[in-house]
Amino acid sequence: MVTDSTASLPEQEPGAAGVIVVPQRLLAGDLVADDGAPGAAADIEAAAARGARLTTARPAPARFAAAYRRAGEAGARAVVSVHVSGMLSGTVSSAALAAAAAPIPVRVIDARSIGSGLGLVVLAAVAAARAGQDLEAVASAASACASQVGSFFAVDRPDALLAGGRATAASSVDVKRAEAGEAVPRLVSRTVLRLDSGRIGIVDRVRTWSGAAASLARSAAELAAGLPAGTPADLVVDHVAAAGRADDLADRLRTGFPQARRVSVVAASSAIRVHTGPVMLGVSLAPSPAVG
Repeated sequence: MVTDSTASLPEQEPGAAGVIVVPQRLLAGDLVADDGAPGAAADIEAAAARGARLTTARPAPARFAAAYRRAGEAGARAVVSVHVSGMLSGTVSSAALAAAAAPIPVRVIDARSIGSGLGLVVLAAVAAARAGQDLEAVASAASACASQVGSFFAVDRPDALLAGGRATAASSVDVKRAEAGEAVPRLVSRTVLRLDSGRIGIVDRVRTWSGAAASLARSAAELAAGLPAGTPADLVVDHVAAAGRADDLADRLRTGFPQARRVSVVAASSAIRVHTGPVMLGVSLAPSPAVG
């Protein structure tokens, strides 16, 4: 299994530690660093404090080629490579270019998600692989999860997402202000968004983080209500600089979701922080894999 560093992968989940993660590139002024490299997170925060523009770049095809060679050298007979939505990043294209020349068969999957949603798609593929399924079955498991996963997240302000074209605003006024470089008004200071079919859209605006957490839990509950009766679900709460809020939300989900098989908490990567701003709280939900 191969993914990229926009995936929020709970380390305690079976098989997660064996996933090869290809880092996104972090860019801020003169800073160019691999996501997850020692000191990179601190450097990003320092750059943000200086007012530098933060952004990311997809990994070069050569980075994926090296990951696929590494997998083959470790004994893998094939690779399933699952990545951030192609609507948000060109990462899938880089992976596909490398896959065409890989020494072993590679299936590249667009997860149509990011963060904890991408993590759930990766874990669905891991579960299929651990159950002994073949390449096509593992790829199908990833694609099936990608079509069912739902992701919601809250940020202080969506300016970076709007300006970068990664989110669709609830009103044309927000879009015009973002395009003009103006700030979205702070009258309502927490924005709740949904990732749907690979695109990000604003679904709610609230005043407080407790209101944001309630909106996230409500959105996840509405999504869970659409699952067939008795279907177990896995949930992942991810966050940027909001560990306490993430733990509280996870506890709320554990008590409020009788169909929840697992609820995990994970800190999102710097590549996520670059686009969400300094604080983010999110939750993703998907039906639990049917395999062991």
